Amino acid sequence: MSVPYFYEPLIATGMTQFTLSETSSKHCVQVLRMDVGENLEITNGAGGLFHATIQVAHKKNAVVSITSSIQHDRPLQQLQLAISLLKNAVRLEWLFEKATEIGVSIITPLVCERTIHERFKTERMQQIIQSAMIQSQQTWLPVLNEPIQFQQCIKQVTATQKLIAHCEPWNKTSIKSIVPSNDLLLLIGPEGDFTPAEIEAAIAKDFTPIDLGPTRLRTETASFFALSVLKNF
Repeated sequence: MSVPYFYEPLIATGMTQFTLSETSSKHCVQVLRMDVGENLEITNGAGGLFHATIQVAHKKNAVVSITSSIQHDRPLQQLQLAISLLKNAVRLEWLFEKATEIGVSIITPLVCERTIHERFKTERMQQIIQSAMIQSQQTWLPVLNEPIQFQQCIKQVTATQKLIAHCEPWNKTSIKSIVPSNDLLLLIGPEGDFTPAEIEAAIAKDFTPIDLGPTRLRTETASFFALSVLKNF
């Protein structure tokens, strides 16, 4: 049976003792009802995984002793998702959660010509990503960028493989034919799709247009499906 898993960005290699944040302490002591002598695992979201034992079971500042630690390398595949913001924030939250569970490395919210959205709540989205990382027991926290204009995004991309999914009836490569590299960026547009001008601009920057199948998918569905296909294991 796996032990409870926590995220503490300040824990570091070399420490022998650590005081959990108030949030983690409350969850550990009040919610899970853990007590002195019980074991847990902690990640710092930067590859570190720490095995620890509770020394002080306090609901605001529980103290643990670190019994061992290991530093995990970054995932071999750096899978990036750049996706249009959505008017329905709940659907975007769902996607960020699932993208994190799949193992995405970087998420960049886009503002496209047809994007309709309300204010982007960065702190809320960070919390969702952190919770998903804990739930899936990963040690690398995805990077969440601030929203960026589409044109600015495609100008500063450094990924070696660049894909753009769209619904226009142009010449596209089926996602089934794509051999995903270990440095890949996927662009997904808003509900109204990318404009022809945006697609042309992306192609001019060496993005490969891809086809996700015969049905028209919602933005979050398209993203989830494509990431599932493009993720290397």
